[in-house]
Amino acid sequence: MKYLAIDLGDARTGIAVSESGIIATGLETYKRVELKRDLQYIADLTKQYKIDVVVFGLPLNMDGTEGERVEKTKAFAEQLLPLIDAKIDYEDERLTSVVAEEMLIEGGMRRDKRKKVIDKIAATIILQAYLDRQ
Repeated sequence: MKYLAIDLGDARTGIAVSESGIIATGLETYKRVELKRDLQYIADLTKQYKIDVVVFGLPLNMDGTEGERVEKTKAFAEQLLPLIDAKIDYEDERLTSVVAEEMLIEGGMRRDKRKKVIDKIAATIILQAYLDRQ
């Protein structure tokens, strides 16, 4: 099984992949353009990597409830589904951006460079958590 993880944001989207189903690897931070092109871009990645499951980070509130961000993520996923030949699933993404930032700070990365990769790292953390539960 091959997996693609999406950490969906308003301006940037982190993307990670696992071709082995064991280890997640950060792919890129995609700068969003407009909905139709964003959906097509993700759909093209699923074809390119022959993805079986697209895992969306689910931005639950800290108390576990669903808010506006969850609705936006699910709406995006529902619009993506007809464009792909893969299953869609979700993984709790609470605090993944915080963990990603801490990792990059510990690694000595400057703030301006962290902003460019933090979403990709968050997507990698989301996907690895998902894979570890499988």
